[in-house]
Amino acid sequence: MANYKTNNVNETEKIGFLLGQTVRSGVVAMFGDLGAGKTAFTRGFAKGMGINCDVSSPTFALVNEYRGEKQTLYHFDMYRISGWDDLYSTGYFDYLDEGACLIIEWSENIEAILPDDCIRVTITKTENTDERNIEIVGAELLENPCN
Repeated sequence: MANYKTNNVNETEKIGFLLGQTVRSGVVAMFGDLGAGKTAFTRGFAKGMGINCDVSSPTFALVNEYRGEKQTLYHFDMYRISGWDDLYSTGYFDYLDEGACLIIEWSENIEAILPDDCIRVTITKTENTDERNIEIVGAELLENPCN
């Protein structure tokens, strides 16, 4: 487990970028309140995977697909998922079998079915408006983000 403190959205994206450099497939389960910075983290993560595109919250689409030259990233939003029927309608289980990377916002809502080997990222707001605490379990960054 590793803990990081960021002071602004750019630093949150940098942590995402560094994690994206190390992950090529599997599930990254994100936890955090509304406005915590999950989508900002995902923007950095996609860039770290070598995917250069506009990353936006998939709140209404439920899943956004981002393709790079060598990698595909599926960005899920499970905020409105409240049962098995909702989950099946997202195509989640089909995407698991593709060998791509899935990054999932609001993983709290599907925690019971997350893979045991998923990477867990928890982003917590602090008393300071732009400051965040980021905890990563299940992966290590290639470099120290404080440099």
